[in-house]
Amino acid sequence: MNLEQGYRLFLEYLQFEKHASVHTIDSYKGDLEQFIAFLKKEGVDNWGKVSHLLIRTFLSSLVAASASRSTLARKVSCLRSLYVFLMREGYVDTNPARNLSLPKKERRTPKFLYIEEAKRLVEAPALDTPLGVRDRALLETLYASGIRVSECVGLNLGDVDLRLGTALVYGKGSKERYVLLGKKACESLRLYLERARPALVEKRPDQTHPSAALFVNYRGGRLSARSVRRIVDKYIGQVAAHLSISPHVLRHTFATHMLDEGADLRVVQELLGHVNLSSTQMYTHTTKERLARVYADTHPRA
Repeated sequence: MNLEQGYRLFLEYLQFEKHASVHTIDSYKGDLEQFIAFLKKEGVDNWGKVSHLLIRTFLSSLVAASASRSTLARKVSCLRSLYVFLMREGYVDTNPARNLSLPKKERRTPKFLYIEEAKRLVEAPALDTPLGVRDRALLETLYASGIRVSECVGLNLGDVDLRLGTALVYGKGSKERYVLLGKKACESLRLYLERARPALVEKRPDQTHPSAALFVNYRGGRLSARSVRRIVDKYIGQVAAHLSISPHVLRHTFATHMLDEGADLRVVQELLGHVNLSSTQMYTHTTKERLARVYADTHPRA
């Protein structure tokens, strides 16, 4: 099995059979392209000629280039999945990635915004233009629900019920779950749907096929994850230029604020769409505000 053919078949397997997320597919695609470039330099043109030692040499080169443990873990996971697929389909006879061990990931406290910072961010967009109204609804939705950016841009009109304050999202592995939106997000979404979205959709070139997307761009098409990043960067620059955060920080902020106010860990796990409780437990760090509140409420001399 030559490198290009195996690469193409594996990506098709991830997309159509395993139903991996777009983020996973894009990450694995980059990992494989990097590994294939390494193999070609080593004179290897076939997946069956790859040895365990060759993979270890590749990983060692990444360590020398100061790759993080999380990056190494993803590349190991990618190569293990690749060879499980190639073995299952009979394209190779041996699995050189079988005994690769996953490096332990750093346990870092997730970045999050404090309540006042989050409030300033979501209220930053002005409501005097359709794009401003859209941006307010977008930020309110991300903070209120804790959904991933990929889940947010994948929302369709029929997925949101403003009367119940819920949204049906499609998470990793095409798993469905309902999330809650809250009063402020529903108000912003209602304003967006009534005033802003119709004005944006009018600019769509192909009016015979109207967009089903909840959040649309300035031309009426579905908003992309990259555009969400630009939107968050824009308003972070307005309210807190010293902060360097990604849209994912709003998900961290949602989880942190829920747990700080006493939400059950398993409820937050379900809302976030985490398969394992350990993924949610990283948000159980304690803010200074909560420490002060608990101290004031419990210490007899506070």
